[in-house]
Amino acid sequence: MTRACEVLAVVGARPNFMKVAPILHAAEGVPSLRFTLAHTGQHYDAALSDQFFRELGMREPDVHLKVGSASHAVQTARILERFEEVLLERRPDLVLVAGDVNSTLGCSLAAVKLGIPVAHVEAGLRSGDRTMPEEINRIVTDSVSDLLLTTSRDADDNLEQEGVPSDLIHFVGNTMIDTLRKFEDAARKRKSCESHGAREGEYALVTLHRPSNVDDEAGLVRVLDLLATLSGRSPVLLPLHPRTEASLARHGLAARLDQLGQVKRLPPLGYLDFLSLMVTARLVLTDSGGVQEETTALGVPCFTLRPSTERPVTVTSGTNLLVSDRIEEQTEAIDAFLSGRLELSAKIPELWDGAAGPRIVRVLEHWSESGRPSRVRP
Repeated sequence: MTRACEVLAVVGARPNFMKVAPILHAAEGVPSLRFTLAHTGQHYDAALSDQFFRELGMREPDVHLKVGSASHAVQTARILERFEEVLLERRPDLVLVAGDVNSTLGCSLAAVKLGIPVAHVEAGLRSGDRTMPEEINRIVTDSVSDLLLTTSRDADDNLEQEGVPSDLIHFVGNTMIDTLRKFEDAARKRKSCESHGAREGEYALVTLHRPSNVDDEAGLVRVLDLLATLSGRSPVLLPLHPRTEASLARHGLAARLDQLGQVKRLPPLGYLDFLSLMVTARLVLTDSGGVQEETTALGVPCFTLRPSTERPVTVTSGTNLLVSDRIEEQTEAIDAFLSGRLELSAKIPELWDGAAGPRIVRVLEHWSESGRPSRVRP
């Protein structure tokens, strides 16, 4: 009897949880695969991280690296050092990473340097903007991965253009949407907007945390100007990312935010509460990649405050509209939508059907049964 394939799955930041949970659930009862779960602890809020595990029905991690928050270099170095120790102790047959955070990069590098194959969930996404740390993480992770599991056809094209052999690329769909579909009904019944004094379909949900929008004073002033304009037309719910909150305090702009009467500041939210706010929002403003995907799946209009996106399918098929960092363009786009001159309608992208997790498990089973080929092993 063939020995079960030992897969070490990695989570580190909040989006990873939603991407990995469907794979773990789909692998339950599959005797040829045995999963171990490692949490790097990259997420800044341990309590909120634990809440995500509970809400998504994920088992407790078998390993916790507790790397904490730090600069990109320090955090990645901690991940490399601590994850290498785990790999040397456990010697998995495959390391599975997801997304584009520092945990994705660090764990992939640690694995491949020890000759351990890597599977990358959400491979092939490209924004073309190498000033984004996430873009570098994506490119490097894909360059060392053995199984490249993609969410869209454009991701396949990106990888092929970069010279990745086609037999390593597997179009499987989007596990984020698996999680969304599983919890969508519960989120709708939750009606979280009512607990925050808002009515369904009458508010804007805003989430911003990218350095280009919130790290420097000029970016924050643009955000506050936009919020002032938007709040004159609609109530605004603003779950405030710790990075954004710290930057507001550092630049002395927190009081200006508090003066915006129709903007309600919220703390960082768990998955179900945030999803509940998203499904009943009139519109969403964001710079998050995952929110672009979720709003597309839900058919909720989304304005992304970035000049580019690594998820172009949300623009070509979905409800996502990219707007530049010019306040005039931002306010014009939002005004056009609120006045009915602009409609953002969605078509669900291919294979965003809630079954990506089982497809990934089948790819892993086939890989294991075919001899577990690897780019780093002759």
